[in-house]
Amino acid sequence: MKMERRSAEGPVISGFSGRGFRVDENVYEGLLITPERADSWSPPPITELSEADIAPLLALNPQPEFLLLGTGATLVRPPLAFTRALGERGIGVEAMDSRAAARAWGVLRAELRWVAGALYPLD
Repeated sequence: MKMERRSAEGPVISGFSGRGFRVDENVYEGLLITPERADSWSPPPITELSEADIAPLLALNPQPEFLLLGTGATLVRPPLAFTRALGERGIGVEAMDSRAAARAWGVLRAELRWVAGALYPLD
């Protein structure tokens, strides 16, 4: 699937390829994305997700308004300890399936929102 590129600064998810996401000239099966960069990500099972797994996103300055968490082919609730830990940092967690998270990324970045994304592969 190809998504329409909108006016936004930084990396834009332009489509899907196999189990992954097309960002500029690269495809990432697991993806950590910020307004500044996109990186490959090998996420743990969702039940084991912790702050340490998204450390590069937490280092963003200023910190993101919230985290778009793409949980794979379907919505899976992240561990409560994970959402609480981010909440204590003032970062909300918006969990959704990874395709929806990729589309939301484009909309939010077109609005120049300062968000971060952690997207599990499309299974």
